[in-house]
Amino acid sequence: MRIIVLNGPLMDDRLRILRSHEGDFWLARAAVVVIAGLQLAASERVTLGPRLLAPGLEIALLIPLSIGTAMTHRQARRTAAPPPRADWLLRRGRTLRLLAMTLTALVSLVNFGSLVLLIRELLTGEGGGGETLLLDAAAIWLTNMIAFALWFWSLDRGSPTYHSLGEPGPPDFLFSAMLKDAQSGADWRPGFIDYLYLAFTNATALSPADTLPLTGRAKLLMMLQACVSLLTIVIVAARAVNILR
Repeated sequence: MRIIVLNGPLMDDRLRILRSHEGDFWLARAAVVVIAGLQLAASERVTLGPRLLAPGLEIALLIPLSIGTAMTHRQARRTAAPPPRADWLLRRGRTLRLLAMTLTALVSLVNFGSLVLLIRELLTGEGGGGETLLLDAAAIWLTNMIAFALWFWSLDRGSPTYHSLGEPGPPDFLFSAMLKDAQSGADWRPGFIDYLYLAFTNATALSPADTLPLTGRAKLLMMLQACVSLLTIVIVAARAVNILR
């Protein structure tokens, strides 16, 4: 377990960074709400279990996660932050990270299950109308993109909390802005939008654009996302277009 002692100007700088990236946490929470909406919009034949089961579980996990995030940021906004308070923030951050990763894993598993159900129905000739297939494929593709944006954001450099309050680990992704700022001596830190863009380019081009994976887990995640995207686009969407003709 990583032990970090923060005090004085270093602690003030970390808290300043946390406050500046506070919006990223809420963007990630909003992304889960979008995913729940996409799952409700999909047809019942690609839904695992009762229609409200997966969205209900996700929202049930999202509520305590959002409350914990709000409490952490409220604590960080206070001007005085001695080391005991920093330790509390780090412990809270680890708990929130575990809860967030559980939620992201649930979203990924449900979305993969929906893709399997849709492919199975296509193979058995029960795919239904082309319009419905396109809508289901779009919902699965968008959910896949958002889910892996959450994975990238949660795992890069240890976690978003360690970006701000602890010593970040080695980067999992090399963003083009990191090279530019390395030359100028600046300290650029990627936000949730950067990871969403990374997930979008990987889901569309099936390869990295201006951001390169550096670690094994980053490469495996990008491979898995590309596989799901490929199945959705090539198999499901192509089949739906043929039905429309």
